[in-house]
Amino acid sequence: MSDPVSPARTRSRRAVEPVTLDDDATLHAMGYPRKLTRRFRAFDNFAISFTIINIISGIFSSFGFGMNAGGPVILVFGWIAVAAMVLFVGASMAEIASAYPTSGALYFSAGKLAKRHRGAWSWYTGWLNFAGQVGGTAATGYAAATFIQAFIAMQWPSYEATPQRAVLITAVILLVQALANTFTVQLVAVLNRISVWWLLIGLVVIVVALIALPSHHQDPSFVTHFVNNTGFNNGLYGAMLGLLVTSWTFTGFDGSFHMSEETVQATVNAPRGIMRAIGYSAVAGLVLMLALVFAIRDYAGAASAEAPPVQILIDALGTGTAKFLLLIVIGAMLFCGLANMTSNTRQIFAFSRDGAMPGSRWWHSVSSRTRTPVKAVWLAAACSLVLVIPGWWSHTAFTAVVSINVVGLFLAYAVPIFLRLRLDTFQPGPWNLGRYGKLVAAVAVAWILISSVLFMLPQASPITAGSFNYAPIALGVVLIIATVWWFATARRRFQGPVSYGRPDEVAAMDLI
Repeated sequence: MSDPVSPARTRSRRAVEPVTLDDDATLHAMGYPRKLTRRFRAFDNFAISFTIINIISGIFSSFGFGMNAGGPVILVFGWIAVAAMVLFVGASMAEIASAYPTSGALYFSAGKLAKRHRGAWSWYTGWLNFAGQVGGTAATGYAAATFIQAFIAMQWPSYEATPQRAVLITAVILLVQALANTFTVQLVAVLNRISVWWLLIGLVVIVVALIALPSHHQDPSFVTHFVNNTGFNNGLYGAMLGLLVTSWTFTGFDGSFHMSEETVQATVNAPRGIMRAIGYSAVAGLVLMLALVFAIRDYAGAASAEAPPVQILIDALGTGTAKFLLLIVIGAMLFCGLANMTSNTRQIFAFSRDGAMPGSRWWHSVSSRTRTPVKAVWLAAACSLVLVIPGWWSHTAFTAVVSINVVGLFLAYAVPIFLRLRLDTFQPGPWNLGRYGKLVAAVAVAWILISSVLFMLPQASPITAGSFNYAPIALGVVLIIATVWWFATARRRFQGPVSYGRPDEVAAMDLI
């Protein structure tokens, strides 16, 4: 017979059990009417962030950089270390997402968590987030275009891959992704579900091929092999730069946060989506990283190739199999770009809803037919294309786009986490870290600052126009524009997230 449960124990157990609030009631309590359709289940919310992180796209895009900045030891053990740090960032963001499940996500929570100058904190967070998201959509589209050209050149050797053609292919990709996001949220949700299985099945196919087909693999001790081809004499500095491979991959998991207003039981499903996306990506990514490392044959030849991972596939598996696997990689990149644009659109919608963008009334309008912010979709696509256009004549311009993506996003992540860290009256949601919340937040902020500095330091020597790291300039331009605009007009009209009234008042404004 089980022991009787005392009333005191019952009350204590109830006190610690999370309570899932009604989605609409939570939104109304934050001062917003419901304008978007809630069609995203827990899996759909997870799928957004998992697809944006996209280990296949991230690893294949940055693997060559890691081969020259640290080599196998940093590619493998750096992945483990950085993934652990990103889990701290994700856990802190997830706790905040549970407390403030809105499309405004980072900028909204920054405005609510700030003790003073709420409008300014919210303003800078929103513009960093906007710049980072647009940069991510642009960078993913351009990366897909680059790999598409690599595939075409393998299939038809007479084809000449050029920067101009890469820009044109990127424009077509952005057009198709915008059209997909223009239709119903349900279509996007279906595509994101497909993308998860594409990533997982594609991962298995690539890993199994790299394990079973090559006649030779590197010895286990190869994971301790260190390489410093950065041009810098300091090996520690070269190794630290190699950590950027993992940092490049783990961006965009705020997508689950931005989809909160379209997610069922968002106070628990949005934070769980963030954590699951990071955790599963960390494990699956390590498997893919090991498979690529042990399949390397000619290290120097692959490291100096235009697309090192593609060269590894050709050396280990032959051209035919390499082309097939390259199609999987391209598909993963296209899915990644689609999810990135979806998240980007929701951030624009929410930021405009609070009057923080030029033409805000236009961009936060919702289609009466599809219940999606269609105009915001096309703004995201147009801004992404503008960032890609300099690639027509400049190879280094695209580096700045990637830098805007990573530095902009992670600094936007850091602001609300930092504000939560110093706020003693923070009211957590159903998903929370309990007494460890501040400790986790402190580690998260420290890591973001370290990784952001790494992204802005020189990454190759000698430093020339072709190797110069334009990240500080790109970040500076964004911050200067935001600052000038803030002091010129915005500080008098933008006070942070807007409340449309009392819960009963905004409930009457619901459009669905």
